Amino acid sequence: MPDRVIDLRSDTLTVPDTGMRAAMAAAEVGDDVWGEDPTVRHLEEATAHRLGKESAVFVPSGTMGNLISIASQTEPGDEVIADSQAHIVFYEVAGTAVVAGVQLRTLDGADGLPDPDALRDAIRGVDIHFPVSRLLCIENTHNRRGGAAIDPSAIRAVTAVARERGLRVHCDGARLFNAAVALQCDPGDLVRDCNSVSVCFSKGLGAPVGSAVAGDLELIAEARRWRKRLGGGMRQAGIIAAAALYALEHNVERLAEDHANGRLLAAMLGETSDAAVIEPAVPTNIVLIRTTRAAGDVAEDAAERGVRVTVMGERTIRCVTHIGVTEEDCRCAADILKVVLAHS
Repeated sequence: MPDRVIDLRSDTLTVPDTGMRAAMAAAEVGDDVWGEDPTVRHLEEATAHRLGKESAVFVPSGTMGNLISIASQTEPGDEVIADSQAHIVFYEVAGTAVVAGVQLRTLDGADGLPDPDALRDAIRGVDIHFPVSRLLCIENTHNRRGGAAIDPSAIRAVTAVARERGLRVHCDGARLFNAAVALQCDPGDLVRDCNSVSVCFSKGLGAPVGSAVAGDLELIAEARRWRKRLGGGMRQAGIIAAAALYALEHNVERLAEDHANGRLLAAMLGETSDAAVIEPAVPTNIVLIRTTRAAGDVAEDAAERGVRVTVMGERTIRCVTHIGVTEEDCRCAADILKVVLAHS
């Protein structure tokens, strides 16, 4: 085993620091299903305010956040339009089909955002043979598109088409705060035209668990019902909500450090002829690398040398920078990965 391990598999690997742990230990709690946990209520109010929405609900995971957002805004048999590489398509165990009973229709677009004209063409007309196009889902930042941050003007262009044709819009904003920091804008600007948005506290923000869904009062009341239906109602959840609150107050601006480390890693790996870095228009903390070797072999060899990465495809690996990874770690990891990538 290597003496030192640099873990770039995901920003979900972050752990609470001493300040966050102290906030958790001191949290005032109550029964959240009864609406009596003051720390959860504070978190929900703070999240809604940050995102420019009327209300929010705290949920155990981003997957649940996306699912209850979709289920709250559709009927079984409806169609939901999303990017072909979206998290809801790849990594959420077909919950949209199994639980919400909806069909996904996928499109491809720059950095994962559908082109407005392509979206217009994809929206179903009225026909007995067709499902009803009910919801557009976007993802910001976009995981499988190299952590691309999508700017407000591009979002406005595509949401305008959705609204024009009567569709609602959900944003999977698991890393929305990364997007806001990278674009130097308010996170509310990124979801102003979205009916719902889910955000995650347990990735770059460093909390151990938890996400939230924000939207208008009516939507969040229905989302709260779906949370309960799926077993997501929590009791003295203020202990984990305190960590999320601490993350919002202390760990948003520091995401810029992760982005700088991501750019460093991408630049160093871009120097080798044995791989190609996927470069979105606005990068964040995710670096996708197309490999000439089989990605599984690259990941296995890198792990033996002390660098952990994620296999994203037959010849694609992913590195994610986060609060537990320093600039020195990134330089060391890049040097090791260069050797591994060149190995035949």
